[in-house]
Amino acid sequence: MEQIKIFDDFYEFSSVNEGFPITFNQYLLIGEEPILFHTGNSTHVKLLVPMVKELLGDKPLEYVFISHFESDECGGLSHLLSNFPNVKAICSQVTAMQLKGFGFTNELIIKKPNEMLKSKDFKLKFIGYPSEMHLWEGLLTVELERQLFFSSDLFIKRDKMFEKSADSNWQEEVTNLSIQQIPSKNALQTLQNSLRDINVKYIATGHGPFLKL
Repeated sequence: MEQIKIFDDFYEFSSVNEGFPITFNQYLLIGEEPILFHTGNSTHVKLLVPMVKELLGDKPLEYVFISHFESDECGGLSHLLSNFPNVKAICSQVTAMQLKGFGFTNELIIKKPNEMLKSKDFKLKFIGYPSEMHLWEGLLTVELERQLFFSSDLFIKRDKMFEKSADSNWQEEVTNLSIQQIPSKNALQTLQNSLRDINVKYIATGHGPFLKL
């Protein structure tokens, strides 16, 4: 797992998958209320936790954002909790239902599209995400102060998969979303309409390079 400093208070952690040409990315925003974006799977998280602990020092991890219920988004949750027992999960209602069904008993912060979560260090706005391929209700989020969008499984540059960063264009990324990613014409159009007018400078992808716009 590689640790990449993006801003003074923002880090990416990237792992290369064995046997399949893809990377898995998690992100940490440090401040008075540190927040982790995704846990990685049960293998990733064991590499991730020591790095997070070193960066946080004496600070506890306050939040973990989970865009949707899938192994690389929340498969490492139990190990994360064993090291940060008071962490609160931010997720959709559907994801919360799944987490409870798998025995998650910590505080859940359930958010809906267009709702906000504010702290001294960040201002998150949430966007509905019909997470592939089951179209379960998930969430994407944008950190408004940094104009930083967390795209989960969208906007993957497969031709630049192993590059640390790449240049891109927001409107092109949104326009190029396809039925293969969101297998419902109505859900795809709704998502694109939700994304078009967001003011974004960076995309923190779940896979592949960090995108600069």
